[in-house]
Amino acid sequence: MGKKRVVVKIGSSSLTNERGEIDRVKFSDHIDAIAELRANGHEVVMVSSGAVAAGFRRLGYPSRPITLKGKQAAAAVGQGLLIQSYMKAFLQYGITPAQILLTRSDFSERTRYKNAFETLTELMERKILPIINENDTVSVEELTFGDNDMLSVLVSGLIHADQLIILTDINGLYDSNPKINPHARKLDYLTNIPDELMEAAADSGTNVGTGGMKSKLIAAKIACSLGIPVFIGEGKGKNKLIQIVQGNGNGTYINNRQLKSINTSRQWIALHSKVNGRIYVDKGAEEAILRKGKSLLAAGINEIQGEFAKGDVVEVLATDRVIGKGQVSLSSEDIKKWMVHSNLNHPMPIDEVIHRNKWVKL
Repeated sequence: MGKKRVVVKIGSSSLTNERGEIDRVKFSDHIDAIAELRANGHEVVMVSSGAVAAGFRRLGYPSRPITLKGKQAAAAVGQGLLIQSYMKAFLQYGITPAQILLTRSDFSERTRYKNAFETLTELMERKILPIINENDTVSVEELTFGDNDMLSVLVSGLIHADQLIILTDINGLYDSNPKINPHARKLDYLTNIPDELMEAAADSGTNVGTGGMKSKLIAAKIACSLGIPVFIGEGKGKNKLIQIVQGNGNGTYINNRQLKSINTSRQWIALHSKVNGRIYVDKGAEEAILRKGKSLLAAGINEIQGEFAKGDVVEVLATDRVIGKGQVSLSSEDIKKWMVHSNLNHPMPIDEVIHRNKWVKL
């Protein structure tokens, strides 16, 4: 088995007890398994929930707070407790953890996105174990990841992981809710996430976590689009992650081998960039950029909407259907000038409006 770069996502329900405290048995089990995975030569990045769950009791809350200020205060207390526990536990294996707290803005702002990539790469090269969580103490609700399932996917894409492991408290995906239907069939392997499975998913998170099975399916669907194999399931013992990486885990494997990894620049365009305008193209341009791998040329543009500058990201539409996103080489003003004077053979400063290397099909 070759060395892999693995992202391991540990949710609150897999880390804490029902009272919201860190469960020492669960915690130690995860520590032993991650240390064993590293000892077998694999690179590991952790995405760990548990800050809010670990902290809310210290604030006097009887259960996980539902207000934003309550969550942020609990995270401020709990994150320190959580990373202290990780530092102490990994020290026995000679592993140095690094705490990284991310917000949505760290992905949507291109410079911060590149910085996050470079920081994680440097840590892994120096054999440090990154432990990532959302920065709940400063995140505003409209700029959150929603849950750490989504954060783990975006991190996996950012570092071009070979596998994403989402540890949960059930042994994989079923064709219906096994808590309701005793005849529910376990799904051991999928090449994609069917719509009917998404619709049937019961989004029933625990009282200490935020994610449910539906959030895991959404995350897995995005991971598949990025060419990242996903495992969703459970395990016990120090060899549980080794078994998962070897294909013998107790859960569901999701992998579409036909989809290839997407480079960092295209990931940013597809998943994180702000859309600043729209470009409508004709049939010829649609055929060229979707099926022939060509760049979008000015001659194929029928209409533009909005104001955008060179380097901005826009949606590209054929008729009324969005077919992709791309980073423009020309501003909306330059394109409008050309469209007005095109019949007079007005020269364009650049013929390619969106280069094929800065284009993502949706």
